[in-house]
Amino acid sequence: MPTEREKMLAGELYDPMDAELVVARHRARDLCRELNQLSDADDDARRRIVRDLFGSGGDSVWMQPPFQCDYGTNIRLGTRVFFNFNCVVLDVCEVRIGDFTLFGPGVQILTPLHPTDADLRRRQEFGKPIEIGHDVWVGAGALILAGVRIGSRSIIGAGSVVTRDVPEGVLAVGNPCRVIRTL
Repeated sequence: MPTEREKMLAGELYDPMDAELVVARHRARDLCRELNQLSDADDDARRRIVRDLFGSGGDSVWMQPPFQCDYGTNIRLGTRVFFNFNCVVLDVCEVRIGDFTLFGPGVQILTPLHPTDADLRRRQEFGKPIEIGHDVWVGAGALILAGVRIGSRSIIGAGSVVTRDVPEGVLAVGNPCRVIRTL
């Protein structure tokens, strides 16, 4: 029988109040709180925290706190990813981000989904992974929703709501986000 964590990562319905998951969320939130309270000059402590927080990529991530996430361990970062102020990553499923990708302030990356049946929604949720390629630039306030893939070298305009895949090397904007031209 799979654990609730295994079901969560597989994108199946799971119980978010499972004791193991609650402990893991508390760990991530404690690390985020510690990170968000540090001085910009405290590079060593910041690096230690992001190494502990992220599943990979903490060695080179560049971050302007505050930052929030659900688990952190489900976030896989490439080299030199940049998060500007007030970014949120809800990582109930894996979030993969390629090298040299930049996130403007207030970007949200959201893997969770909820059942349409209200009774079931009271007890369970599920999610879909998100994958963002290399050298992507995501403008301020954009929302990247569950199950989306964004191709390398693409730009997502500020305030966009990305509800479906975006191919490589394009400029995409709007709500819902759509490709407006090739780069």
